[in-house]
Amino acid sequence: MALSLTAQLNKLSLSSSKQTLKSFEGFKAVQAAAPVAKAVQMPFRRTPLRVQAARIGGVEVPNQKYVEFSLQYIFGIGHTTAKAILVSTGVENKRTKDLTEEELTKLREEVDRYTVEGDLRRFNALNIKRLKEIGCYRGRRHYNNLPVRGQRTKNNARTRKGKAKPIAGKRK
Repeated sequence: MALSLTAQLNKLSLSSSKQTLKSFEGFKAVQAAAPVAKAVQMPFRRTPLRVQAARIGGVEVPNQKYVEFSLQYIFGIGHTTAKAILVSTGVENKRTKDLTEEELTKLREEVDRYTVEGDLRRFNALNIKRLKEIGCYRGRRHYNNLPVRGQRTKNNARTRKGKAKPIAGKRK
């Protein structure tokens, strides 16, 4: 009989609050007996501990969204890859907070098979650095912050070029 993660945490929270209460009552008795004893601060938890987000692939994915969309918060996993991960693991597409620990483990193992997050960012940065070092056309475009894939720059490309800078004497 496996308990879900939230049930285990609630159980842990309740047992720890009971122990804290018992130790606090014991502390009051000790304090009354010996008023010179140092006061020890006891931590109290007013609300039970609850999981905010599941951690998959080094990223905290949102709890309230469906798994298919939660997986897309991981850099390198898009819509198609998220669907493929769900099919290959056999996990049902439900809200992330409703996943069992076994399903989360399956998802983590499957995501680890892909190049994601830091490794993928590093891979892309090294490719751009290589293009710049060899001085090819694409590398020079990256170096000058201009569009890389053949777009015209006479009128548009403001996203890449930045805000327009006025040039003295260039009036029609």
